[in-house]
Amino acid sequence: MTEIKIRRMTPKDASVAAALERECFSEAWSENAYLSTLMNEDAIYLAAETESGELAGVCGVLDILGEGDISNVAVAAAFRRQKIAERMLAELLKRGKERGITAFTLEVRASNRAAIRLYEKFGFVPEGRRKNFYTKPVEDALILWHRCTESDRSVR
Repeated sequence: MTEIKIRRMTPKDASVAAALERECFSEAWSENAYLSTLMNEDAIYLAAETESGELAGVCGVLDILGEGDISNVAVAAAFRRQKIAERMLAELLKRGKERGITAFTLEVRASNRAAIRLYEKFGFVPEGRRKNFYTKPVEDALILWHRCTESDRSVR
């Protein structure tokens, strides 16, 4: 198992993050999209970095009036099945809650059982469906929500 450090993403990570996205998703964010998002004060983006400085994964959340829109949960193929996505998501939710986010949402391909199981571990539940949300291939997205309880909010 590779040693991984979860840290805040920086603009220096944008090109590697975009390449990682192209590996993971059929509709990846560009380097410019990352650069723009990283400049947003309402965004928390994390990187999973190996001891040698290699980017193993990325994820982020945008705080929209106290609700967190999670996106870009991606782990490089060489680092999958090592609980990296789980560690990044735990840290992302922790930092979001410390910031005052009281509910988190995300979209996931309806067929992505592994991702859905991961999100369910963190208390996400399906609350809707976006028909034909994804392309390449066309597929519905499940809209999942995690609404913080009073004990979650005391994390601050």
